[in-house]
Amino acid sequence: MEALLFLANALVGFFSTLFLLRFMMQWGRVSFSGQLGDFVVKLTNWAVKPLRRIVPGVGGVDWASLIAALWLQLLLAGLILSLSSAVLSADGFGMVLMLLMLAVRGLLRLFVYIVMGVVILQAVLSWVNPYSPIAAPVSQLARPFLAPFRRLIPPISGIDLSPLALILLLQLLLMYL
Repeated sequence: MEALLFLANALVGFFSTLFLLRFMMQWGRVSFSGQLGDFVVKLTNWAVKPLRRIVPGVGGVDWASLIAALWLQLLLAGLILSLSSAVLSADGFGMVLMLLMLAVRGLLRLFVYIVMGVVILQAVLSWVNPYSPIAAPVSQLARPFLAPFRRLIPPISGIDLSPLALILLLQLLLMYL
């Protein structure tokens, strides 16, 4: 059972991350024309295109991608709960609430991990290869999260410490999630 749970967690985590990344790219107006955008679109179209017929984008936000990620997290939470003893002690409403809480918690954790990964990648690329094809979309994804910290923390000798401050804050957030 542990192997099945590990495999399910890995697959759901991978595709949920892609759906969230697609949602974040749409929300941040990041171009899908590069390698990263093409990769994300090709691996998520199977679920997003049919969902868009039911759930249209409102206000420039790709709600279909977010709902696809939530559905995957709900499936994983259902699998986890079905394999645990928590199912025996919960009533119908409690079970639905537990499933929803686990799924939302999983999405929030993935969101934080994506932001952390994007910020770390942006910081490394800014030093190593700022003209890489992936540098522009990564920078566009990181910019809204780093902007408040950049206003508060000025660069010291040309070194931007705002990614470090953001990562510390995100680590604290993960402790509560």
